[in-house]
Amino acid sequence: MEQPSTLHLATLADIARDLREGRTGATEATAACLDRIKTTESAIDAMLLVDEEGALERARELDRQGPDPAMPLWGVPIAIKDAISTKGLRTTAGSRMLENYVPFFDATAVRLLREAGAVILGKTNLDEFAMGSSTENSAYKPTRNPWNTDLVPGGSSGGSAASVTAGQCFAALGSDTGGSIRQPASLCGCVGIKPTYGRVSRFGLIAYGSSLDQIGPMARTVRDCALMLEVIAGRDPKDGTSAPDPAGKYAERCGTGTLKGVRLGLPKEFMSGGLSGEVEAACSHAADIAAKEGAQLVTVSLPHTEAAIATYYIIAMAEASSNLARFDGVRYGHRSASVDTLEDLYLRSRSEGFGQEVKRRIMLGTYVLSSGYYDAYFRKAAQVRRLIRDEYLRALDACDAIWAPVSPVTAWRLGTHVADPLSMYLMDAFTLSLNLAGLPGLSQPVGKGAQSGMPVGMQLIGRPFDEETILAIGDALERTLPRIGAPSL
Repeated sequence: MEQPSTLHLATLADIARDLREGRTGATEATAACLDRIKTTESAIDAMLLVDEEGALERARELDRQGPDPAMPLWGVPIAIKDAISTKGLRTTAGSRMLENYVPFFDATAVRLLREAGAVILGKTNLDEFAMGSSTENSAYKPTRNPWNTDLVPGGSSGGSAASVTAGQCFAALGSDTGGSIRQPASLCGCVGIKPTYGRVSRFGLIAYGSSLDQIGPMARTVRDCALMLEVIAGRDPKDGTSAPDPAGKYAERCGTGTLKGVRLGLPKEFMSGGLSGEVEAACSHAADIAAKEGAQLVTVSLPHTEAAIATYYIIAMAEASSNLARFDGVRYGHRSASVDTLEDLYLRSRSEGFGQEVKRRIMLGTYVLSSGYYDAYFRKAAQVRRLIRDEYLRALDACDAIWAPVSPVTAWRLGTHVADPLSMYLMDAFTLSLNLAGLPGLSQPVGKGAQSGMPVGMQLIGRPFDEETILAIGDALERTLPRIGAPSL
């Protein structure tokens, strides 16, 4: 009897090497991932669209051409969050508003992946317009955690995290507005990096909060994320907010560095309260291991941490209100079929097309931008945002990277916080301040909860455009900390 393929268990770095050296083919690797999707998708619901025909056609074409050393991801199957534009593939942002939208262009990050030889398998599930922390706000279906399908995978990039963790792809693109790469990576036990704001082009990313959003990779190892980031980072003339700083060779330092002498800043505001017992225990154990390997643990302070949640949601909801105004039933998206007046068209189209959480954020964002409230809310939030960034930069003067928990708890049961939006917002307490500051953050697993048996992640926070340092430190930690293994799906 023929044994099932285990090709999907390889890391991106390993499969890329095997493809480059001819030990396997692009079609074989793609077929292995497609088979894995068929095996696991009914359990986790990570994908909104699987382009089996297109992926196999692309893989066969690559095989006919042969490996190309100029293509670092030649033949590697990858998935894309469904808020990121893909030419000829439906892109819904997890919303009924864009249910039938098929872009005629690729996002810059997707174009760069294709040029690097990647095979696009399909689109992953997300909270509608990336607004949520559990992937339960998708208009189509909730995604489930591969470690325990009764639990959430995190969000909003929960589909990408679940797909990577389940072995459906070797890496995936996500987007991070307030922790939407790092938090699901933590809850699912994979690695994810939010680059510095401006490091990766946002062209083709359906906007939620334009001053907060960043596209970034999710994969099984730190080195895999480094390889992905090398491909998608860099200046893009189509995005006026992309930085001119050249992308680095992020993977070169992976596999060589140690923790000896590395200064890791532990923010007392993150570590002193709000963590569940098992998350605190796992993070403390990881810190002890790092110290035994020669890392210097330094206590740092971020005094405005308490103000970060209010500051973030004022700014994010205001930007969401502005960005989503374009979906009016006239120019973009869903148009109601039964209307009598122009006002009725606006009202019905938006009411039918948007889900409850999106409507809530639009209404709150419109309120804080309205006459009489702009100065009291939005302007004050912008001022506090600057204080938060300055505090991070001062703390980073005392250490090489800040090391902190990602989520206050491990993955929770589906439906737990759906009816209580405020409790869901609190799940982002340790991630969203990084988006306000525009700094890079790398989430990686550091253990499992003693009671739940679910992954626990910590994030490395670095200086602006210093992804190289946090990736090097993350790789050294990865080689030091015990591996958590893979779920038995």
